[in-house]
Amino acid sequence: PTERGFTTDVLALYDWVKARSANSSILFWGHSLGTGIATNAARKLQEERGVQVDAVVLESPYTSIREAAAHIPITKIYRQFPGFGYLILDSLARADMFFCSDENVKVLACPLLILHAEDDSVVPPHLGRKLYETARSAYKDKTKVKFITFPEKLGLGHDYISSNPELPALVKDFLNMK
Repeated sequence: PTERGFTTDVLALYDWVKARSANSSILFWGHSLGTGIATNAARKLQEERGVQVDAVVLESPYTSIREAAAHIPITKIYRQFPGFGYLILDSLARADMFFCSDENVKVLACPLLILHAEDDSVVPPHLGRKLYETARSAYKDKTKVKFITFPEKLGLGHDYISSNPELPALVKDFLNMK
């Protein structure tokens, strides 16, 4: 899998859905690694086709895959060793894996919802907040960018935001404001 391949696949899926959905709204929803794919595809759609996706929802996002890899728990033990940046982090770049969501959100104009659980032990919540702040400072219409955090006591972690019974209402409220 490659960054370009993922993005190309999402755009092909978008075209397929758009051709069959009449005037229905289409949003990109990415979780974890998928958040980089969602922002890449939304940006590409906007820049190359002049089309905005109706909204982008990012669940447990990061700023860039490099920054995420530098913070995920599995790399903690290796961070202290010389060469960690080159051997681990730079290998992503050598494989053309960047997923720079922070750069992508700077050019998006569609509504953007960022969701993050405070007890996410895979992608630290501060990366979601940083992405939100980047988007908020870049968007002309600040009301199109929203950040929702879920308290640690809910135990949603990295994978269970979608199981929160309040999520459908939160997303519906967000989509109604656009």
